[in-house]
Amino acid sequence: MSTILLDAAVSGANIGVGYGVAALGAGLAALGAGVGIGRIGGSALESIARQPEAVGDIRANMILAAALVEGAAFFAMVIGLLVVLTK
Repeated sequence: MSTILLDAAVSGANIGVGYGVAALGAGLAALGAGVGIGRIGGSALESIARQPEAVGDIRANMILAAALVEGAAFFAMVIGLLVVLTK
């Protein structure tokens, strides 16, 4: 459906639709990153509760995974902003 909306926006039918789709994509990326980082943190806390002696390894892996998720979300938001700025 979003490709149909983007095609309509590119053809000049309604330029506001393209902005809406780009904003929706950026919002979904932020929402997905929030859910992903929340699940990473929750799982890390459960793992630390089960094995307190492995807290250092779990923390390091949690931070790495959260950074990767956040990086992917920033990339998606930048693409959404580029769509808006190039119109």
